Amino acid sequence: MNPAQHREFQEWWNKQRQFLDQSDDALLTVEIRSPTTPDNTVDKGHTRSARQLSWLWLLKFQQLASSSLGSQTPCFISSVLPTGWHFSPPSVESAEALVERVYATWLEIRANYLAPPLQSLTNVCIVLFLIQSVDRALLVLGCFWIKVRKLKPVAAVEYGNVDGESVEAYPMVLVQIPMCNEREVYQQSIAAVCIQDWPKERMLIQVLDDSDELDVQLLIKAEVQKWQQRGVHILYRHRLIRTGYKAGNLKSAMSCDYVKDYEFVAIFDADFQPGPDFLKKTIPYFKGNDDLALVQTRWAFVNKDENLLTRLQNINLSFHFEVEQQVNGVFLNFFGFNGTAGVWRTKALEDCGGWMERTTVEDMDIAVRAHLCGWKFIYLNDVKVRSGELGQESKFDISFFLLRKLILPFYSFTLFCIILPLTMFLPEAQLPAWVVCYVPGIMSILNILPSPRSFPFIVPYLLFENTMSVTKFNAMISGLFRFGSSYEWIVTKKLGRSSEADLIAFAEKESDSIIKTSSLDRSSSDSGLNELSKLENKKAANKRKNRLYRKELALALILLTASVRSLLSAQGIHFYFLLFQGISFLVVGLDLIGEQVS
Repeated sequence: MNPAQHREFQEWWNKQRQFLDQSDDALLTVEIRSPTTPDNTVDKGHTRSARQLSWLWLLKFQQLASSSLGSQTPCFISSVLPTGWHFSPPSVESAEALVERVYATWLEIRANYLAPPLQSLTNVCIVLFLIQSVDRALLVLGCFWIKVRKLKPVAAVEYGNVDGESVEAYPMVLVQIPMCNEREVYQQSIAAVCIQDWPKERMLIQVLDDSDELDVQLLIKAEVQKWQQRGVHILYRHRLIRTGYKAGNLKSAMSCDYVKDYEFVAIFDADFQPGPDFLKKTIPYFKGNDDLALVQTRWAFVNKDENLLTRLQNINLSFHFEVEQQVNGVFLNFFGFNGTAGVWRTKALEDCGGWMERTTVEDMDIAVRAHLCGWKFIYLNDVKVRSGELGQESKFDISFFLLRKLILPFYSFTLFCIILPLTMFLPEAQLPAWVVCYVPGIMSILNILPSPRSFPFIVPYLLFENTMSVTKFNAMISGLFRFGSSYEWIVTKKLGRSSEADLIAFAEKESDSIIKTSSLDRSSSDSGLNELSKLENKKAANKRKNRLYRKELALALILLTASVRSLLSAQGIHFYFLLFQGISFLVVGLDLIGEQVS
């Protein structure tokens, strides 16, 4: 098409568009003249090309569509360019409108459907949090009252020198030491019990070995034989089938016929070493208290200052023994049996049904049943039994059914690990700053009061408590719904550590008897030392391998992301809490805290 023809067609096209705008509902009639028909607008030499005819028919089609669909139908023919057929891209204004509409819909969903249930859950957790805080404050006030009034149990009698009194004045005591593969600590625990300042003919020691390693069985049996030759009444018992774990072991030992001859039963785990006067400090409280079932003593740990993890654990255990156990013992005559370092009345065990294998928290189970039968408990805070190291058996079951044991794992995990991060993305749900910062800080100070040397670790302790709430919450859920893990028993490996002064004192006391031991004794002792030396060399050769804990790592990611969101929204208190809490979860998830024992 030459320039003249193009200009002529453009003028004709504009006339047709003007006519279309004036009459949208009318059809446009276009007269196509033959070459012989005279045309006033075009010279005879000018004719319509095929391209012009195609555009003409497109225009007619658009007019038909406008008349049939109405005036609201967009005119798509305007998008037809001389270069081809295509649709025009969306404008910036239309894209912004779409984004605004989507965001408005999200705000409506967030405000009407997501925030209300989250706020309801938040209110429930806040109420539980306040109940737990009031309970803890009352316990601290009760402990303060005990200290001021100097309230403590009083024994009816006292036992003096064994050689100066009649043997018949001492009651019969059965001492049980349940253990399982305790290669590192069996010698210390057996020796500590065997040197009790109690008439030998009035005491029987049961070493209840559930070890499945043959070399450990031989070592423990040799140690028992060594003390038997020294005149100690001690027996070695081994079960071929380890049903019921510790509860099953104790139940099997109590089924012996000679147990009925013993009035009291003292229980020590393999990593506990009682002092020589333990029985003299605990048995007298039973005299004149016929309704007394249990005398519980306090634990003491050698490695409480070894690392950050042991310091934080010691804060919890100090509060448990100094405050919880002591207050409940004085005002309620009931508390949870700690599973070791306690003396039971044999009649009370029989009255409440004895040890049951239905749960791995047999200590709390039997304590509750004995209390329901009307028996009372006494806690002695000034009698301490040394434990080789911090670390208790991991019992994946609900630890206690009372208020504080159910509330603490639930609200601590839900409030600080779930609700707080979600409120950063759902600001309609409000979490007061005093719940996040002030009240937890006050509760942490109250927890540290029994161990004042731990005050510099108050911030790590607060973060540690929230981090451990994941494990506690998992244990509570597993126990409540009886999941498979609720009946698993994982025994913490012990290193057999004791304080240097205790080892020296024990060595001096036993030096004379060791010189007079037989060759069997020396060989068993040498074999034990050789085994320990081999273990130490093996541990030195092995490199530490860190585990990855997926739950903690996932929570670390959530908390750190929420901390960034909090920083962008200028929420200072929430930002710092989420940041440090996320870092603590990350450290635990990467297994960078504490000491791993392989």
